[in-house]
Amino acid sequence: MPVIHLVRHGQASAEADDYDVLSALGDRQARIAGRELARRGLRDPLVVSGTLNRQRDSAKALVEAAALAVAVPADPRWNEYDHLGLVARYPAGAEGLQDRLDHALTSWIDDPAGGWDAFQGGAFEALAELIARDAIVVTSGGVIAAVCGALLGLPPSGVVALNRVTVNAAITTLIAGSRGLSLLTFNDHAHLVADRTLLTYR
Repeated sequence: MPVIHLVRHGQASAEADDYDVLSALGDRQARIAGRELARRGLRDPLVVSGTLNRQRDSAKALVEAAALAVAVPADPRWNEYDHLGLVARYPAGAEGLQDRLDHALTSWIDDPAGGWDAFQGGAFEALAELIARDAIVVTSGGVIAAVCGALLGLPPSGVVALNRVTVNAAITTLIAGSRGLSLLTFNDHAHLVADRTLLTYR
């Protein structure tokens, strides 16, 4: 039964001018995730990532740490949504960025013309191309929440709740069986808890 691991990218550079830069801590997180996946026993997996710098650089670090001699193609269907664009499109009175993002994400999912269906559908189209064998996908929290929310049949509030707690370099595992995709584990970050400084969410 093929297994697909969705790995959230390592910590980006939230305080820098360009957020889409993998931080030194993010590189370390991705390498730890790579070693963890290798420990689990990989079966000649495909490895893909989104096209964002933080995703591609995380994938490179993960592959090196896991000692996988594979090319890592980049697919934009694994890219994160534009969180700042969403906050601007769906403004809220809340002061905190997380509250404003939660409001914007909920509004986007609820908006029939907003493009959420295309975002979520793109991830499932990309997944459908991977289910013939084991795979590792280095992507982002919003994509992972979109996939898991759909598999669990969650309302918008549930997708937002998943998105809010996704840890950098956490591993979400899906299995592909005769009845389609199933969620096996969500947001597994046990490989990071030995050092609390490794637990980040941006």
